[in-house]
Amino acid sequence: MTAWISSADAAQPIALIAVDAATLPALLTELGDAASRWCRTQGFTGQSGHLLALPDGDGSVRAVLAGCRPSEGPYALASLPQRLPAGDYALDPRGLALDADQVALGWALGAYRFTRYRKATRAPARLVVDAAVQVRIAPFAAAITQVRDLINTPTQDMGPADLAAAVRALAERHGATYREWVGEDLLANNFPTIHAVGRAAAPGREPRLAMLEHGPADAPHLVLVGKGVCFDTGGLDLKPADGMRWMKKDMGGAAHAIALAGLVLEHALPVRLTLLVPAVENAVSGDAFRPGEVITTRAGLSVEIDNTDAEGRLVLCDALALAAEAKPDLVLDFATLTGAARIALGPDLPVLFANRDDLAAALLDAAQATHDPLWRLPLWRPYLTMLDSHVADLANAGPSRHAGAITAALYLERFVPESLPWCHLDVYSWNDGDKPGRPRGGEAQGLRAYFEFLRRRYAG
Repeated sequence: MTAWISSADAAQPIALIAVDAATLPALLTELGDAASRWCRTQGFTGQSGHLLALPDGDGSVRAVLAGCRPSEGPYALASLPQRLPAGDYALDPRGLALDADQVALGWALGAYRFTRYRKATRAPARLVVDAAVQVRIAPFAAAITQVRDLINTPTQDMGPADLAAAVRALAERHGATYREWVGEDLLANNFPTIHAVGRAAAPGREPRLAMLEHGPADAPHLVLVGKGVCFDTGGLDLKPADGMRWMKKDMGGAAHAIALAGLVLEHALPVRLTLLVPAVENAVSGDAFRPGEVITTRAGLSVEIDNTDAEGRLVLCDALALAAEAKPDLVLDFATLTGAARIALGPDLPVLFANRDDLAAALLDAAQATHDPLWRLPLWRPYLTMLDSHVADLANAGPSRHAGAITAALYLERFVPESLPWCHLDVYSWNDGDKPGRPRGGEAQGLRAYFEFLRRRYAG
């Protein structure tokens, strides 16, 4: 869907005037008595989320007043593409001084609809923007659209091979190197936990590890890792129906990593980039991995399977071990890892873990600057005892329900050398309902914050 129209192509767009209760009286004085009377008649007070069309003498719309809160950043006007009648609208300078980039981004987010399996019910209203704004914002709108589309696609069309194909397509688009290990090749190349989680899947849906590499060898080495569990039944520790219903989104971490890699390549950040996506389906069959099994991971640590539904950390640990072997400058991983993170912080706040305080501080600062929230939780190492095993180096889960997000992050940290800067983001990747600019379904969370952090770190 076209969210924007260039100012050069716009004929006579309708004026869109952003207001709040404080600025409305002065605006109405400027607009005249007729507009003031119309506002009083309609009970319009500038309240956030309220709209009022001002009629012209010939019955057409003279302007639209839109109540909003500027503090909401890109979401201040993000409901309007689906609420205003189809047509072209331009922000009027008589209204609140909103950031043009933020408004354009929010407009694109609000215009989004997933249309792979059905047509959109209507065309969104379009916003007139300057060409420079469009150039700056289009890559972020495209990246968020990609995350949403990947997550919204059901598993029959987004299996391990399909997810790996998205990595391959990104590599081809930017002239990067692509490689993947599939099925038994995972065992032959020492990726045992990725293989174990995905080995029960049907033929054609074999587990795999997709890898993209780009950039000069002497540049700072950035590794992005994304959990790509294309569907999670829970394995033999089978999820109940309500817990399994939306598990097509369990590859949301991979979607984030792919989109972030795309932004890094699109903006030509001066890094050597590696993207790793372990893509599996945690299925149930006679070959499914079992509780009580012990797997020796790529890093040489033995892991007892306490719960087959704690599979995400298993596919990630082999990928993290591969990342650590290259001794990169930074490793960032993304995963829809735990329900405990949602219980702690709800659906809107991704949970950030970092083994460096300066990294966490820089990410949180970037999150605030981009209106893309993150929230840090501690790597509280005394809780590692919750992952004790009496037959292996550690278990992939434990009997306690306490601190589930923290213990999952602590498990991952065992596969990251202390000398290696590393951050882990536990994302929900989903909107449970419709909100302005955030339609129900797959969602990118923290993506813009992470890119801003990387831009500051590597491009000044």
